[in-house]
Amino acid sequence: MAKVLVTDEVSEKALDLIKSEGIEVDVLLKKNEEELTLLAPNYDAFVIRSGVKITKKVLEAGAKGKLKIIGRAGVGVDNVDKETARELGIVVENTPFGNTNAAAEQTLALMMLCARPTYLACKSMKEGKWDRKSFEGTELKAKTLGLIGFGNVGKKVAKVAQSMEMNVIVYDPFLPEEKFKELGVKKAELEEIYTTSDYITVHVPLTQTTRNMISEEQFKKMKDGVRILNVARGGVINEEALLKALNSKKVAAAGLDVYNEEPPLNKELIMHEKVTCTPHLGASTIEAQENVGIEVAEQIVLALKKGEIKNCVNGLTKLKE
Repeated sequence: MAKVLVTDEVSEKALDLIKSEGIEVDVLLKKNEEELTLLAPNYDAFVIRSGVKITKKVLEAGAKGKLKIIGRAGVGVDNVDKETARELGIVVENTPFGNTNAAAEQTLALMMLCARPTYLACKSMKEGKWDRKSFEGTELKAKTLGLIGFGNVGKKVAKVAQSMEMNVIVYDPFLPEEKFKELGVKKAELEEIYTTSDYITVHVPLTQTTRNMISEEQFKKMKDGVRILNVARGGVINEEALLKALNSKKVAAAGLDVYNEEPPLNKELIMHEKVTCTPHLGASTIEAQENVGIEVAEQIVLALKKGEIKNCVNGLTKLKE
């Protein structure tokens, strides 16, 4: 009988789906590298979220045993050593659709809070004040929204932004030319995103290319009073450079859901009055939690029962024998 180790919380429906196919499931949460290294050889598959790191050591141990596939309930897989997994023949899959709506809504919520200081006004009222003068905001209508990355989340953000009469420009070197026209957005290079956008939101994975892709040099190019959003991955925006840009008022506001380290170590950034921050809630809706759980469960079953690979992110096309 095939065995699956679940290392982070997923919905009961997801667990039941795997079990219903005659696959044994163990739920062992919050295991460290040493514990995972000992466990890995005994399982055909891991189901993970962002709470564990699947390191080279864990993968090498798993490869000596049964481990064939790692299913990520969510999109980002920067907590998995994908290259080592590929070399060892271990498939790494993600679930790119279940979180889409939740992450897009979180981005839009933070964008609105960057435009209107609603949180500060609410805090003021709870302190017993009635201050209508200190919390003037700005409208989103007619502002330019620059998206870096145009996957599922970016597309949904753009659609809603267009409905609010924002001008949407997009940088995505992997998207075919005709898709920009089909989706009704303007294709832009990074230079145009940086120099003309009133709001900039990133929707890219964390890779060697995207790490610190927005840093001091990029902030210098931006319009004074730009607003920055990140509900994608910590590390894409350099936090020290962002703090400097906030202090100089180059950046008027930032909406952050992800950080270099989680929990974040840069307390000065988190405490900045122009930063609206949330603790990695992009996928934290009832619906998204269920969606990604079911999606990853279906993919694990498909792989273990039929040998079919779906949404692989490390270049493999079949399970190892």
